[in-house]
Amino acid sequence: MSGGVAPRGSGGRSPAVARAIVAVAGERGDELAADLRDAGADVRLVVDPDAPAAAAVDAMSGREAAELLGELARADLLVLDADRRTLTAQLVAACDRFGIRIVALCAGAAERRLAGVFGVDACDEHAAAVDVLASGKAVAGAESEAEPSRGRVIAVWGAAGAPGRTTTAIELACELARDGRRVALIDADAHAPSVAMATGLADEGPGFAAACRQAERGTLTAAELTRIAAPLGPVEVLTGINRPGRWPELAHDRVQAALERCRDWADDIVVDVASSLERDEEIVSDLGGPRRNAATLAALASADLIVAVVSADPIGVARFVRAHADLRSVVGATPVKIVVNKSRTGPVGLDARAQVRRTLERYTDAREVWFLPWDPKAADAAMLAAQPVAHVAARSALAGAVRRFVGEAIEPPVPVRRGGHDDRGEQRPARNGRDRGNRRRTVEGRDAGRRPAPLPGRRARTA
Repeated sequence: MSGGVAPRGSGGRSPAVARAIVAVAGERGDELAADLRDAGADVRLVVDPDAPAAAAVDAMSGREAAELLGELARADLLVLDADRRTLTAQLVAACDRFGIRIVALCAGAAERRLAGVFGVDACDEHAAAVDVLASGKAVAGAESEAEPSRGRVIAVWGAAGAPGRTTTAIELACELARDGRRVALIDADAHAPSVAMATGLADEGPGFAAACRQAERGTLTAAELTRIAAPLGPVEVLTGINRPGRWPELAHDRVQAALERCRDWADDIVVDVASSLERDEEIVSDLGGPRRNAATLAALASADLIVAVVSADPIGVARFVRAHADLRSVVGATPVKIVVNKSRTGPVGLDARAQVRRTLERYTDAREVWFLPWDPKAADAAMLAAQPVAHVAARSALAGAVRRFVGEAIEPPVPVRRGGHDDRGEQRPARNGRDRGNRRRTVEGRDAGRRPAPLPGRRARTA
């Protein structure tokens, strides 16, 4: 049928009947629209890249936005330049509702990851019209087979105060490394770096600042990262600056380039960042110098996943709620997992977890919240030994909660266990199974046997 339109996602759709909207900037948009028409597509509109996202948010903002939303409702295909401004959750939801297929034109790896977050098709920014009409699946599939898998960046952020960002980052890294993956822990806090002190590592080495300098020069390699990193068991640590006054070394472009190189070095890169998200320096100065919060903003922009840490007390929750909007404006559609740390009833009252959960759901639209308990005994033992809690109190409540959070929220790749051993060389599954079996046999033997005879001078208890 030449005049019909196949259902969305069907393999038999002919590109000749596709009604398309092109949201690509400049001359490239006009050229792509002409090529799509030559390939048989019906190009309805050519608009600015951020116009569809703006129309999806508020069609009442103007006549053009309303007309664009009307055309979107009748279109089959939306082709747009992919970035955090143009490819938004609201736009994807609207296109799903209308049955529109989105093809994102990606300039690099970051844009492809953004397209992957939303599950839309990705093409190279200079892809031919026929590839765009074919939804880019064959092109993306061929490139994904040719390119090896790259590591993911997990940024750990929290509002001002001491919610436990560094402790959470350290424990996340240790837990992720238990499955045999190569994990890197990076201290990108330009205000109060403390990973080295908390883990007993020397902070006089080159660390992350050296990686940033070499990344700027284009000489940072996986071998060089291994050389400058400090080992913490199975975790490779890039320590932070040893004096806050060295913050200009962590410039925005340097940090982003270093994190991109780290993707080829480790499977998971956990980055501890500072709380401040202000961009005030760009308002008071028009010079292109370094920015005080550049490291935090660059790490959050590069991250594939954000772990947001909340302190479980009224002040900590209030600070997080007020800073959450700023966090969302920086990270865009990047997934955010909220962890409430130091959970206890003292400062909040009865049913503390439910109270904190309801507050976060109401003011931040949080759908899921995880809790880490107040465990001063394990935390103090780790601080005294200058080691992670996972190393000195592996069976503590805090370590168990981190383990559950990683399994439920971080969604690690398929475990690559090496001979069934953990990072201390112990066969945990067999040991736990043996312990449970011993306890079971002991209980069964106690229940099946008779009660021991009473001691002289004592009466036996009667049932």
